[in-house]
Amino acid sequence: MPHITIEMYPGRDDETKKRLAEAVLETASRELNRGKEHFSVSIVDVSQDEWKEKVYDKVVKDKNTFIQPGYTV
Repeated sequence: MPHITIEMYPGRDDETKKRLAEAVLETASRELNRGKEHFSVSIVDVSQDEWKEKVYDKVVKDKNTFIQPGYTV
């Protein structure tokens, strides 16, 4: 059962987050050929001050990040 976590800066309302989660769910379901009921999606707000420590160093720099960003911190 795939779980997808999206980490981003705060500032989006719940409606925007829900639309994003639904769009990601739709794509993942199609690409993995699994029903939507098999997925969960969470969105975590991470402040800019905590981004390097909590996200960049622990997740982005990991070898399993298939798409690297065009920035460094």
